[in-house]
Amino acid sequence: MLQRRLFCTRISKTIFQSNPGHNQSKWSVKQVSKSNFSAALEEISTFISDSDFIAVSLKNTGAYSAPWQRILPIDTAHTAYLKAKYAAERFQVLQFAVCPFSIRGSKLIVHPYNFHLFPRDELKIGMPSYSFSCQSSYLTSMAREGFDFNACIYDGISYLSRSQESAAIDRIGNASHITCTVQSPSGHTVADSVFAERIKSRLKRWISACRDTNKKPEDALISSLRKIVSGDEVYGSRPCLSIDVCSERQVHLVLETLKDFVDVIPLLTPAKGGTTMSVRVVLTSSEEDKILLQKELQNEEKEHNKRIRGFREVIDLISASQKPVVAHNSLNDFTFVHSKFLAPLPSTLDEFKSSLCEVLPNVLDVNHLMKEISPLKKVNNLPASISYLKQRFFAPIDMEISNQAEATEVKTLGHDVLKISELFAKLYSILRIAPKAPEAAEGHLPDAIECYLNLFNPCFASSHGLADEGVSVWTDSTRKISIKNLVFLWGFRGGTSAGQLKSLLHGSHEVLHNEFDVRLVDKSCAVVVFGNPGFSEVLLQLMDSGGICTSILKEMLADGLTAAGYEAYQKVCELGLWEADLASSFERALEENDSFSEAHSQELPGICWNNDEMINLDDL
Repeated sequence: MLQRRLFCTRISKTIFQSNPGHNQSKWSVKQVSKSNFSAALEEISTFISDSDFIAVSLKNTGAYSAPWQRILPIDTAHTAYLKAKYAAERFQVLQFAVCPFSIRGSKLIVHPYNFHLFPRDELKIGMPSYSFSCQSSYLTSMAREGFDFNACIYDGISYLSRSQESAAIDRIGNASHITCTVQSPSGHTVADSVFAERIKSRLKRWISACRDTNKKPEDALISSLRKIVSGDEVYGSRPCLSIDVCSERQVHLVLETLKDFVDVIPLLTPAKGGTTMSVRVVLTSSEEDKILLQKELQNEEKEHNKRIRGFREVIDLISASQKPVVAHNSLNDFTFVHSKFLAPLPSTLDEFKSSLCEVLPNVLDVNHLMKEISPLKKVNNLPASISYLKQRFFAPIDMEISNQAEATEVKTLGHDVLKISELFAKLYSILRIAPKAPEAAEGHLPDAIECYLNLFNPCFASSHGLADEGVSVWTDSTRKISIKNLVFLWGFRGGTSAGQLKSLLHGSHEVLHNEFDVRLVDKSCAVVVFGNPGFSEVLLQLMDSGGICTSILKEMLADGLTAAGYEAYQKVCELGLWEADLASSFERALEENDSFSEAHSQELPGICWNNDEMINLDDL
């Protein structure tokens, strides 16, 4: 049994010499906007490469529009994902804090950056067209921390997701340098050989003409016409020849032919749809000139990528490192990451996990690690988690912050990423997570961490199959209740409490004499929780048949009291019926179901279904 011990975090003296108190409010997080993004990108690239873990934390313009749209203990992993998906598609990320860090015994070495983001059409091509919602409480909280909304709008870093980048490249059609080995097309035909020989002959004549020092000067008009006919161009100050192609096979044939010419560099000019419109051949004067041009092209490509990708360059750096990414409430954060920086979110949790793991294969949630220590406690936020550890464990951490911000930048912006790093370091110490052994395979993680990787379901939700999935109802208990034992009630008078509803239901039928509980989901809807299987079906049948015996409940039924099982709640989330009140969403779901049933019956007027048999009513 771990006893209660003292706990502390120390900030390295080398970081804040002028502040002996080392107050957490003075934690130094480097603020990054468009004006200093390039320099910060170079710095963080090195830190990501050298560190063992990467903590991330997001600040959004909102998370939900109504209380029931929050991820609740009654949510399964599936419905929780649908709620997180809705929030990620509706709201926007304005801050993205990234903190590469390493743990060396009791020392925590951190490199925190807080990137200010604002999506805009940087390429001036009419896409993407951004729009998003804002939740006033979230904006108020950011303003209290010192967030400058004007600076964000004017100097925030823009970005494109991977799918948006593909669409943008198709539109702008920039030439790209061939950096990989080109495979020769298999099975040359006679037409291929004729095409290749014609290209080779054309290249020889062109190179010979470019290097002919005895050329007589020509009239400007004749020279221009000659260039148009021959396809001659200039790339900077170097001669360039454009070779039109009509298929990818011809592209490969041209590139294969160019292997015989040592002083040329090919560039591909893309057409819409991802195909290649032409191959541009740039002629260099020497081997040194060729190396210089290759460097120029690499720098141009790098700057071009920065311009197109923007902040997503940071996401790509994290992805390329394959380092474990540590977060708090990972389902919320990484639905935003996927939606904004990768591609539109898929419809199911399994598809989301599969898609995200291709880019970020090692995601850790400190919430799940906290449940290893405090399964019965409500410690779902960072201050509560840190306070819980402070009261019970001895886990001294000496925090060393490398990239000190300017004095004017010392605000609370981005501090959550430091808290996540600190919390993980303490859990790392308390749970005795051994560091990676030198002889371990590259990319191997300690077993104590492996079991917590990529758990995107909320801590209170089960990750088992949907049919038997258990959910939590009480925050101070680890007891799971099958979703089959839940009944949703709505249509009661406004202001009715959960206790009043329970009193009205108690004793109205024999199934309501036994163990059951009532919890309000929002002011319009409640959930009845049964301890015994099968009782929920009985209550639903009684509500449909009017078998409830008390006069008060009969009046409530007449006034519109309605009940439904968990599948109706799941259907509400799947259909995206995000009304302000859950009761209104249930009513819309019932209306859509009735409309579908009516339309289906009109399509098949003479058919009804009886178990597995199809019966034609006209034959009866």
